Amino acid sequence: MSKLAEAIETYMDQVNSLGLGLSEELITAVAKGLGPSIYNADASKVSASDPEEVARVKKNFLIDKLGLADSPALDAAIDEVMEKLGSSNRNKYRAVVYALLAVKFGKESLYL
Repeated sequence: MSKLAEAIETYMDQVNSLGLGLSEELITAVAKGLGPSIYNADASKVSASDPEEVARVKKNFLIDKLGLADSPALDAAIDEVMEKLGSSNRNKYRAVVYALLAVKFGKESLYL
């Protein structure tokens, strides 16, 4: 099994165990879009407790990639996604977080 397939399997296990309802097609597209960062243990996850990391998700993904305007709604969406993944969950995979945010803002078409 390729490293990409292993990563996608890990992400889908999380999606299914938490009942997030994301398609494997979307997860695969987001993971491919993240490039080699998904193979780095630190870069492949989002630290919800790190304000700089949350700001990076907001700027680099929501504003730059999805083309959304900066607003409090972006912060609320990130908080909502982190809550869905669970505060005790130490593995908030970036691909899953980004896929959930894309769905939240109806931007799946950028990947599919």
